[in-house]
Amino acid sequence: MTRRFLLILIKPSHYDDDGYVIRWHRSMIPSNSLASLYGLAADCEDRKVLGEDVTLDVRAIDETNTRVRVERIVEEFRQNGNFGLVGLVGVQSNQYPRALDLARPLREAGIPVAMGGFHVSGCLAMLPDLHVDLQQALDIGVSLFAGEAEERLDRVLLDAAAGTLEPLYNYMKELPSVEGTPPPFLPAGYVARTLGGNTSFDAGRGCPFQCSFCTIINVQGRKSRRRSPDDIEKLIRENLAQGIHNYFITDDNFARNKDWEIILDRIIALREKEGMWIGLMVQVDTLCHKIPNFISKCKRAGVSRVFIGLENINPDNLMAAKKRQNKITEYRKMLLDWKHEGIITYAGYILGFPNDTPESIRRDIGIIQRELPLDILEFFFLTPLPGSEDHQTLHRKGVAMDADLNKYDLEHAVTGHSQMSQQEWEGIYREAWRLFYSPEHMVTILRRAAATGVRTKSIQKLLMWFSTSVDVENVHPLQGGVIRFKDRLDRRPGLPIEPAWRFYPRHAAETVAKSAKLLWLFARLELKRRRIEADPAKKTYMDAALLPVADDETETLEIFNQNEAARGAVRHAHQIDILTHGTA
Repeated sequence: MTRRFLLILIKPSHYDDDGYVIRWHRSMIPSNSLASLYGLAADCEDRKVLGEDVTLDVRAIDETNTRVRVERIVEEFRQNGNFGLVGLVGVQSNQYPRALDLARPLREAGIPVAMGGFHVSGCLAMLPDLHVDLQQALDIGVSLFAGEAEERLDRVLLDAAAGTLEPLYNYMKELPSVEGTPPPFLPAGYVARTLGGNTSFDAGRGCPFQCSFCTIINVQGRKSRRRSPDDIEKLIRENLAQGIHNYFITDDNFARNKDWEIILDRIIALREKEGMWIGLMVQVDTLCHKIPNFISKCKRAGVSRVFIGLENINPDNLMAAKKRQNKITEYRKMLLDWKHEGIITYAGYILGFPNDTPESIRRDIGIIQRELPLDILEFFFLTPLPGSEDHQTLHRKGVAMDADLNKYDLEHAVTGHSQMSQQEWEGIYREAWRLFYSPEHMVTILRRAAATGVRTKSIQKLLMWFSTSVDVENVHPLQGGVIRFKDRLDRRPGLPIEPAWRFYPRHAAETVAKSAKLLWLFARLELKRRRIEADPAKKTYMDAALLPVADDETETLEIFNQNEAARGAVRHAHQIDILTHGTA
């Protein structure tokens, strides 16, 4: 007789400032953690890890686009004799409180629950013992998994089936090879719940740099581990077979993947020789333009968008964060190289470095607008995430940090700042979005797009998204989606459940008001876009940001003369050039 082992994989969302779970009709970013665990679990079923008489029934739930109905899960497990496991996967620090709230009723019903992700792994990697919040999970009987699940999921499933789950599976000192392992995969029905039908995969893991605010290097290591080009081609073909064409390569720095060229050549062959439509977005560092053929091959492989860890334009701030690889003297050259290929540039920008003040942040945003050809700028708080060196340092020094992990989403101030009060810091964060995405600058971005061959309709959609998410929905654009769903009963414990007669009319009115505001903004931006497209001279548009890099621009552009640190960076770059090329 065949038994069914029920494996439900849940990627938790987290709570908004009013305590409601953030969920959308269509979410923006696919969860690579969910895809990774689903792919590994499907392989376990193919290999009959639990025995020939056991069927592994795998489900995936991304709470950012699907409501988690705990009572239904409890009932299905009850009917199955609680034979199975609920996995809370890819749990980040800001999602940990929500993950615990999902786990409690499941554990009360006797359902085995395991939890993994960057929060668990980061805490165990960087703190001397179990942090108090991890103990909360152990206290309710949740098994913690630290590290990566390749080559380890078999053991967890076997233990769950035998009823012998261990409290802690700690593999942080044993990072596995990912070559030849089952790749991330989600059936098309799950992918369709994300905006644009994007899926994701990691071509490699690990980053060689030492940024103090980063958790990647302490969880995935600084040594590159890679999937083979055969692995990548196989997973792309499998996704193409189910009608999925767009991919986000989640490597923290794809340019440092030693097989980047072979991988891109494989994808180029699929596009150019077999006529397959493939679209890509990648994440890279600020020095990738120095790698011969990297940007041109990205273009041929279907890269239409690139995310760059710019982080700041003040060299003092970059050095404070150990972001030594970022050279402001290379920013314009790097961005123009992407621009010349017609690729949309995103950049992350961190607010709250030690030298930041509201005035300096306003000044820096103005410099970026005038002198750097960036399309999309994303703002984040400098946040001591558990798993980062910054968090470890503050923890050891006993510096106060907010106890509410739900706020560790890079959108809240969770520790003090030497130059700004919390109110000033949070105020300049919201102001930064309005400053960069001013109506005037959005028109400039559209003009630059038209002049460099980027589809203005694509830019327009992004401008709408990034200019309104914080203002309209009060969430970061990367946490955004289409049509916000709020469930009256899915509210953070400790906050009151509102009566239906008040909750639903207000939520409906909010939805109508938000939609009207978005439509009005879209109409205004569309009118500007059409005028730009109709301009016969659109290709000749030029401003300081689009000007080719000139030898004397270090003397004229403000980015190189904003302070002594910037001037010092220019002098250092000049000295390196003399030593390298022997010319002054």
